[in-house]
Parts: sequence; structure tokens; C-alpha cells
Amino acid sequence: MTSLQAGTASESKMMRGVHLTGYGGVDKLVHREDIPVPQLKAGEVLIKVGACGMNNTDINLRSGWYDRDVNTSLSEDVGLKGSDKHSSNERPDAANSWNQKSVIFPRIQGAAVVGSIVAVSSAEDSGRVGERVIVDPQVRDFSLPLRAQLVEYLGGDRDGGFAEYVAVPSANAYQINSTLSDAELATFPTSYDTAEEMLVRARLAKDEVVVVTGAAGGVGTALIQLALIRGAVVIAIAGKDKERQLLDLGAHHFIARDDGSVRAKIEAIVGSGGVDVFVDVVGGPLFGEILKTLTRGGRYATAGAIAGPIQPFDLRDLIYKDLEMYGITCPTSETFASILKYIEEGRLKPILAKSFSLHELPSAQAELVKRSHVGKFVVVP
Repeated sequence: MTSLQAGTASESKMMRGVHLTGYGGVDKLVHREDIPVPQLKAGEVLIKVGACGMNNTDINLRSGWYDRDVNTSLSEDVGLKGSDKHSSNERPDAANSWNQKSVIFPRIQGAAVVGSIVAVSSAEDSGRVGERVIVDPQVRDFSLPLRAQLVEYLGGDRDGGFAEYVAVPSANAYQINSTLSDAELATFPTSYDTAEEMLVRARLAKDEVVVVTGAAGGVGTALIQLALIRGAVVIAIAGKDKERQLLDLGAHHFIARDDGSVRAKIEAIVGSGGVDVFVDVVGGPLFGEILKTLTRGGRYATAGAIAGPIQPFDLRDLIYKDLEMYGITCPTSETFASILKYIEEGRLKPILAKSFSLHELPSAQAELVKRSHVGKFVVVP
């Protein structure tokens, strides 16, 4: 590693951080002050973390929910205690990450990193020391087909940002020029690039009607803002106590997910025209019900199924309406760059619900799974 700035992490051997020690409950998150500072590999930069956003991916991985043997919803109980399949780590080799690989413990979670570059591994990057950056959490192999390029995810397949320092490929650290705080900027990665990719794939256009499930969460609030940028008509679905905040964010219509027939309420809004695009981060029983509201040639995109991944599906809806369906795991680097452009232009509003310190991470994840907030939680080392 080449140290290019006095007082950087390369002069300190240890850092504070939180180790995920295995699959299970929030007790598997252990705060430490003796974690070795990452040693850079070729092409990497070292970032002093200013803030790191929290995401459902953190809960999914820790709880063991990604494992295909787990077919339940990501309930508050599962989020707190972990899946029964992994509560005692009886299957340490389980395929339990987004790409169905096993996870090596201990692991530092945290995908949505904002901070400053303090050291680099090569002379060609020497001018980057001191840059304020926002990190694309997806490490790609561009020799692979477009939808198969994601080979490592920050905080899952490699150590992430719930620590004082993190090492990432130089290409994944994007310089950012913004007056927003690190905590505010950390609300964008993972959520907003996922949301943008959903809308890009679904080709949402001006004046089209889009239904957003899980509209109060990180991806949901991102979908609302990005759909409004496109000039679409937004129907937001969330818990009934979130109505005022989502309408204030710009949603044109709000439907409480737990208050009567969601399908009937959507149809009352759209009439005979139907829904053009359905973007779903929840799954569960609403999946089939809302799918039936799509117009002929409508598009469905999903990036989450925390309400239950296994749901009945009438293939006649897909066949005879000529629907299109998209699964989203790997936003492109171009999608991530477009989010940065929106940020720098001031077109996106950070929805920062609450900030936590590193040692508060277990209680922060416990609060996250209650889903009583709107927007994003962020950890500030």
C-alpha cells in the first residue's frame, strides 16, 4: 500500500468496527476496537468512512433469509433473532448471500459508504487522496454478460463500511460534489441505484401510472422521487401511518396496504386505463393482487420480497396481457453514475430518518426491522 497523506490509516494498525460473527440475531453483531485496518490490494483505495447507510441486505444476510431453504417473510421476529435455519449456525456452509454463496465470518457489513480517500495502492491514483467519495457497492467483472457482472457486494462478499475504514476498488469510489452531509449522502447508495435500475428496465415514461409497494422504505422513497423526475403518476402503498409523509414527498395517491382491498382501490384510481408499471420491493400476498391491475403490455420489476418470496402466480396474467417482468439485483455502473448526477443537480432529497453510532448497530438493526420509519437509517463511525 502506498501512503500518500500524513496521518492516514496506513500509520494506524487497528480500527473500530462491527463484526458480524455468524448467522442469527442482532447478538451476532460485535463492536470491536482491534480490527486490523484493511491492507490494499492492487487497484484499491482506502476510505475513511464518514457515514454508511443501513439496508435490508444487512438484515437479510445476518438473519439467513437469503438461503433458499427459508421461505418465510422477513418478519420482525426473524429480523431480530435470525431464521430457524441458521439460529445456531448448524449450516455454516449455507448459500446465504445475494449470489447464493456462503459468507465468510467475521464480516463487516455496510454497503452504502460515503467518506474520503486517505490512501491508494498505485501511483496513478495518487491524485485521489483527499477526494470526498460515494461508493458503488457492486464490484463487477465487465468481461461477464451485462446481467451477470456483479461478483462481489460490499458488506456481504467483502468487508463494508460499518467501521472506521474500508477498502474498495478505485473504480467504485466516485468523487462527489455536494453540500449534503456524509450522513445524508449515505442514504443514496444501494437504495437509489436499485430504484433507478427498476425504472430504467421498466421504461417508465411521462404520464404513465406507476404503483410503488414498500413506498416508505429506502428503495420506496427513492422510487417515488425518481418516478416524479420522469413525470409519472405515482400510487404509493405503505402502512397507513406513512400517508402524510409520502404525499408530502410527492406521491399523487396513497393506499394503506393493510386497510381493505388494495386492488379495488388501485382500480378506483386508474379506472379502465390500468397500471402501466408495478415496482415491487415487498412481494408477499399483494404481488398477485396488484399484478392483475397491470394494463396490457404493462411492466413489473421487483427488487425485494420481504413479505414472502413464494407466492401463487397466474401465468395467464403474464401470457394474455403480454406483460414484461424484471428481477433487479445488479444495477449498472451507468445507473449509479446517473444517481450521482441527480444528487449534484439537487434533484433528489435525502430522507434521513435517524443516525446511529457504530456501537449502536445491534439496536439500529432491531429498530430497522420494526419498519416504523420513513426513509433511511445511517451509521456514523
